[in-house]
Amino acid sequence: MFLFLVYIVIGLALLYFGAEGLVRGSSSLALRLRISPLVIGLTVVAYGTSMPEMVVSIKTAMSHQGGISIGNVVGSNIFNIAIILGLASLINPLKIRLQVIRIDTPIMFFVAVLFFLFFRDLTIDRLEGAFFLLLVAVYTYANLYFSRRAGKRAEDEFSDALGVARYKNVFAELAFILGGFGLLVGGANLLVNGAIGLARQLEISETVIALTIVSVGTSLPELATSVVASLRKEADIAVGNIIGSNIFNILAILGVASVISPIYGEGIGRIDIYVMLGISLLLLPMLRSGYKLSRPEGAFLLSIYGCYLYYLLMMR
Repeated sequence: MFLFLVYIVIGLALLYFGAEGLVRGSSSLALRLRISPLVIGLTVVAYGTSMPEMVVSIKTAMSHQGGISIGNVVGSNIFNIAIILGLASLINPLKIRLQVIRIDTPIMFFVAVLFFLFFRDLTIDRLEGAFFLLLVAVYTYANLYFSRRAGKRAEDEFSDALGVARYKNVFAELAFILGGFGLLVGGANLLVNGAIGLARQLEISETVIALTIVSVGTSLPELATSVVASLRKEADIAVGNIIGSNIFNILAILGVASVISPIYGEGIGRIDIYVMLGISLLLLPMLRSGYKLSRPEGAFLLSIYGCYLYYLLMMR
């Protein structure tokens, strides 16, 4: 059992530093293109911090461990909203831009509903995965296209938000990106092998391990990014990172994984899906109330995750 725990800890560390390198390289590259801070949060940072989920889900889908692949995405989406946004808003109430309320958060909920409809047969097949990929391509293109208007302020705002400097040449950016991907692949292998081994030792289902340890571990980059952004009072990055990650998790991660190999999510219960849908829907009125996410609302989100975790560990 100790060896499996070591695998998990080392795997999580590699995933964290791999995502950190990937985000730094890709963010610097985005600054060259003068993309607005909100859109950097919704796309570049969100997608970069979601790479651990991507690598883990692809690996488990190819190994025909669909429960881990789906559980990783569902658990991460719940954790992202309940824990990460909850903690970020406790640190500093998060002011929300109108675009996030009117466009991005409804899209996040729509994507969650679409996943629910596709997954009623407990399977995401190649055709459904291809449709997911089409949607994420359209969403990303639209965000990047409309962001160019605000692009002139991107470098100063984003650098101030997270201390990310623009590197002098593109080779440094590519080194961070490629090195980050390498660490992600190695970390994913260790994390998945450790989690599966631990589940078998403790006689806990692989799906529950995916919904808890794996999903929390792969969400550490999002946690670090949003907490740092909240400390620096940059709500655009803190919120955009989570909304964008949740959209990316379903559309891109499950899209790519299911196109490679259809995913059968045995062990994923309806309650898990309902919690993800419910907390995504709950976020809409919370963000509309005063156009901010307050500390009491953040505390409520944390309590929801506590109840869900109790259900997983004690009643499942």
